[in-house]
Amino acid sequence: MSDIQLSARALESKLGEWRTGGSAYRGLADRIRLLALDGRLTAGTRLPAERELGVRLGLSRTTVTAAYRELRSAGLLSSVRGSGSVVRLPGSGAASSAGDGPGSGSASGDNGVLDLSKATMSALGGLADVAARAAEDLSRHLDGPGFDPVGIPELRAAIAERYRVRGLPTDPEQIMVTIGAQHAIALLARVFVSRGDRVLIEQPSYPHAVEAFRAAGARLVPVSVTARGSAGSAVESAAQAGRVGGSSDPDGSSGWDEPALLQALRGSNPVLGYLMPDFHNPTGQTMPAEQRTRVIEAAARQGTVLIADETMGELGMDRPGDFMPFAAYAPGERGSAGINGYGMDSGDGTGAGVRGTVVTVGSVGKTIWGGLRIGWIRAEPALIRRLVAARTATDMGTPILEQLIVTRMLPEMPAILERRSHELRAGRDHLEALLAARFPDWTVPHVDGGLTAWVNLGRPVSSQLALAARNHGLLVPAGPRFGVDGAFERFLRVPFCHSAVEMERAVDALGLAWGSLLRHPLPDTGYLADVV
Repeated sequence: MSDIQLSARALESKLGEWRTGGSAYRGLADRIRLLALDGRLTAGTRLPAERELGVRLGLSRTTVTAAYRELRSAGLLSSVRGSGSVVRLPGSGAASSAGDGPGSGSASGDNGVLDLSKATMSALGGLADVAARAAEDLSRHLDGPGFDPVGIPELRAAIAERYRVRGLPTDPEQIMVTIGAQHAIALLARVFVSRGDRVLIEQPSYPHAVEAFRAAGARLVPVSVTARGSAGSAVESAAQAGRVGGSSDPDGSSGWDEPALLQALRGSNPVLGYLMPDFHNPTGQTMPAEQRTRVIEAAARQGTVLIADETMGELGMDRPGDFMPFAAYAPGERGSAGINGYGMDSGDGTGAGVRGTVVTVGSVGKTIWGGLRIGWIRAEPALIRRLVAARTATDMGTPILEQLIVTRMLPEMPAILERRSHELRAGRDHLEALLAARFPDWTVPHVDGGLTAWVNLGRPVSSQLALAARNHGLLVPAGPRFGVDGAFERFLRVPFCHSAVEMERAVDALGLAWGSLLRHPLPDTGYLADVV
């Protein structure tokens, strides 16, 4: 039995605005169902007792009992007398594929469900041939133990060279190879964060990174990022962020709310900040070069380490200008000093002490294939040594064969990126045309890179739309999946990295689901009017 106990207060926070104007028990059951299928309630979580939740939500115990009964009938809840009600996922069908997605590179699973919960492309053509050649390289590593917590020298050198080519001088000693980017983020969270420490995050943000920081005990400090043409996003983010540093731009201008971000750094003094400065997930935004330097300098003054997640950083399509890796914008990056125990400020006014402020996370999961679990951390050598020492508590290293595959492919990255850019440009244009024709009232921002569109639905119905879409064979995460405590009910993340046929099928399913909502309109409550 799981020992994850969710309090009534915590569940109320996750529920957000769940009342739809219909039956209270059905609305509550539908929202808990979506939380489970989206992964916001993990399998094994024990829900609060019926009486406790009823008191918290202002409902009768009978209403909560009816909601739990419906969830049990749907296979999403198991209850044992004296042990409470525990979230579970059915062994098959749409619900089970919502959390992990289909096993193939296609968005279409074996059960016929179209899964858009993963923003990732199918494997790069020719990958199997490269893997076969890499297997021939394995023989020279077989004399060793096979446990590699830092990365084989040739791959670390290849990653460092890639940074150098992009404008950021890097030594192999600054590279640690991980089991994908998520492993890197979780490891950094475990090393830097103690329970109660503050961590600055973007709002919206990558949900699995948020989960890693919460698991480490972090107190989150959200700062808004707004997609082009999505003024509601700024309002919603500011409300959910507790208005840290003031509200976002009232005219709905896109990008990072810099005044709020700088104020959050000064006022909250976070130990970490987690940023996606290039093709932000899910909004697709890119942080301007001048803003990068200001943010890095502000973080350095507070002793805050910034994690730059660049897993999508090279997936540009038609972005104007050339951008270097985020860390290259730190004054004194070419120097030799860092902060937070990994070098000290030189004190000569050159900015050399800013160098250790940025820790970079990268991977090949978005560019080559998600099934190739190779990521990395770029940091100062002293921090790399500390991370290696901490890693062995949870795993013993990255598989050698996968490292050899990536070593062979990194020198071909310019050609790989050109091919991916062509594929993504075609996918983006196709999706924009499909959505414009089917949903003229939706706002679809035009992005110049990344894998997703952050679509403004114009109404706070994202969770209901996601549930309705499941009835038509489509898994798509609701907007609140990317927010904190129920934000972004007006938004839906739609990836454009799948095949044209799959995107057409997805838009058809969204059309059917949207039509069902229009036939049964939901009231816009005062609470929603305040925050979206």
